[in-house]
Amino acid sequence: MTDHSDSQSVLLAPGQTGIADIERIALTGHKVLLSAQASANIEAGHACLLHHIAAGATIYGVNTGLGANVDTPRQPSTASAQQHSIIWARASGAGPSATNAQVRAMMAVRLARLTLGRSGISPAVATALATMLNNNITPVVPLVGALSEGDLAPMAHIASILTGKGHASVAGKGRVSGAEAFAQIGIPLPALGPKDGLTLISTNSASIGLACLNLGSIHRLMRAHIAALALSCEGFCANLSPFQPGSVHLRPASGQMEVSYALLGLLDGGTLNHEGSARRLQDPISFRSAASIAGGALESLQQAQRAVELELSSSDDNPAIVAETNSIIPNGNFDPTHVAVAVDALHLALARVAAATGERIMKMMSPSLSGLPRFLAEPGGDGTGFAPVQKTVAALVAEIVHDATPLPPVVIPVAERVEDYASLLFPALCHGKRLISRMYELSAIEIMVAVRAIVLRPPVCLGAGTQALLDRLGSLCPQLPLEHPVADNIALLTQAIEHPDFLASFGILADGE
Repeated sequence: MTDHSDSQSVLLAPGQTGIADIERIALTGHKVLLSAQASANIEAGHACLLHHIAAGATIYGVNTGLGANVDTPRQPSTASAQQHSIIWARASGAGPSATNAQVRAMMAVRLARLTLGRSGISPAVATALATMLNNNITPVVPLVGALSEGDLAPMAHIASILTGKGHASVAGKGRVSGAEAFAQIGIPLPALGPKDGLTLISTNSASIGLACLNLGSIHRLMRAHIAALALSCEGFCANLSPFQPGSVHLRPASGQMEVSYALLGLLDGGTLNHEGSARRLQDPISFRSAASIAGGALESLQQAQRAVELELSSSDDNPAIVAETNSIIPNGNFDPTHVAVAVDALHLALARVAAATGERIMKMMSPSLSGLPRFLAEPGGDGTGFAPVQKTVAALVAEIVHDATPLPPVVIPVAERVEDYASLLFPALCHGKRLISRMYELSAIEIMVAVRAIVLRPPVCLGAGTQALLDRLGSLCPQLPLEHPVADNIALLTQAIEHPDFLASFGILADGE
C-alpha cells in the first residue's frame, strides 16, 4: 500500500500488498518501506529458525541437500560460502533478459512476501533486498530457465547480486557485479545466514512479479478495447440494442454488463441511441456479441487477479517457519498451478477478443456490410485505402492466437524425477507479454480504421465519450491520400493507448472492476 506520508514510497505490510503496489514499485520507481510489523515478523521467523537448528531438527535446505539431494545430510552452517554455492549453481538462465520493470516486480514480490515472516531469512538480507530496490540496483535476469515450481533460475540471478557476483545495472547505467554495485552506493554486502540462499531462490515470486505487470497492462488494454469498440460502433452505424440493459439482463453473463455499461457510457448522447439510426437490424456477431466476448475476458482477468492477490498475501516458502507455533512446516505451496490455470484461461479469452476485433476491422472495410467505400479508400483515389492493413491485422491475430495457446501440462522431469511436474507459469507469462503487445497494436488499428469510417459516414452527432476520443486520437490517425507510412500512425496510436493515464479520464472500467 502507498505510504501517504511519502507519495513516492510503498509501505510493505504483511498480507497487504496488492498488484497496484507492485506496479508502482516496478514501473514508477517507488521506494519500499518495511512496516514495523513486517520487521517484527522477519525477526521472529529468523529467531525461530535458529532455535530449531540449535535443537538439531532436520530442516530441508539447512541440514539436507536440495531437490534430489534431500537424502544427503549436511552440517548446518552460518558461513556465507555454503549459501553462496546454493545460489550460484542455480543462476543458470538463458535467453533474453527481463526488463528493469520486470526485475523490480520480481524483487518487490519476494520482499512483500518475506514480510509474513515465514521464510526464516536473516533480517540483514531482507533489508539488503530493499536496499537494492531503493538504490536502483537492478540485476540482469535471463527469461529462460524457470518451470515455476519455484522460480529458481531467475531468483538466483537476483540473489547472486547479494553474494557480490552476477550482473546488475545501477540507476540504469552500465553493467557491474554485485560487489561493484553495492560499492557504488557505499553499503556493504550482507552475510548470508543458514537458510538465506534457499529463501532467496525457492519461491514463485518471479512469476507473480511478471503476473502483476501483465494483469495491470491487461486491465488498461480492456479500457482501450472498449474505447476502440465504441468508435467502431460509430463508424459502422451499429445497432446498440444488444448492449441495452433490457437485452443484457435477459442473460447476465459474466462481465457482459460491465462492458455494456462502459460502452453505452461512451456512446451516450449520440445519434446511434436514436431509434432507426442503426444500419441494419442485426449486425455481424463480432459487433452484436462484442460485450459478451469482452465480458468473458474481463471475468477471466478478475479471476487471475484474485489468484495473484492470494499469492501476494501468502507465503510460498518451503519449509515454512511459523514462529507463532514454534514450528517448521514442509509444504508444496511454491506450486502456482491455480495462477497458471487462470492465466491460461485469460490468454484464451483475449484471443477470442482479438478474433472479434479483427473481424470488425474487416467489416468496416467491406462496402457490402458497412456501406462505405471499399477499404475506406478516398473517393477518386487508387482504391487502395487501408487494404494492406488487413494483412497486418491477420498477422497480429495469428500471433495472438499462437501466444494464447497454453503450454503442454507435461514437461521433462528433472532432479532424478523428484521434480516430475511443473506449472510452467513463468514461460506462459512471457508469452502473455508478447500477446498483450500485439493486442494493443490490434486495438490501435481498430481505432485508426474506425476513425476513418466515422469521417466517411454522413455527418452525425457522436456520443460525448466517442467525440472526446475522436478529438484526442483523430490527429494520430492517417489522412487519405496518405502522406506518411501507416505504420507510423499505428505506432503513435499504440503508444497513446498504452500510457497508464491516457484512458483513465474516460471512466472506462474503473480500477478494481
